[in-house]
Amino acid sequence: MALELAIATVMVLLTVGIHGVGILGMARVLSGLDARRGQYRISPVSWEGATMAGAVALGLLSLHGVEIWLYAYVFMMLDAITSLRDAVYFSTISYATIGYTDAPILEEWRLLGAIEGVNGTLLMGWSVAFFVTVMTRILPRARR
Repeated sequence: MALELAIATVMVLLTVGIHGVGILGMARVLSGLDARRGQYRISPVSWEGATMAGAVALGLLSLHGVEIWLYAYVFMMLDAITSLRDAVYFSTISYATIGYTDAPILEEWRLLGAIEGVNGTLLMGWSVAFFVTVMTRILPRARR
């Protein structure tokens, strides 16, 4: 169990680092766009607003995809799951906290899958918070 917890700790630190760098990168790009445009708000009915929302959503999905595949790779390297398809499937349902029990994983590595679920929940929450922050720049101001 100690090895499993050590690997889980490394994975959490690694995925949090990846996620942080990815969100920081997106935030810097958005900040640069604001500086060039000379304003913070974007019209919600503009192509620019739609493009920004779509790009941020795809960027966040890409980050989650990298993190899911990283866990799948670790499951394969540990021989906890025998096929790539099963490893990606198990990693995805664990990360998204769906938690189906039909995915084959060796019993001695199940805790790693559970910790991936907690990690995924936190990273998805972070993504939602970032996305909401970006969307407040696009949505129209409330009228008083």
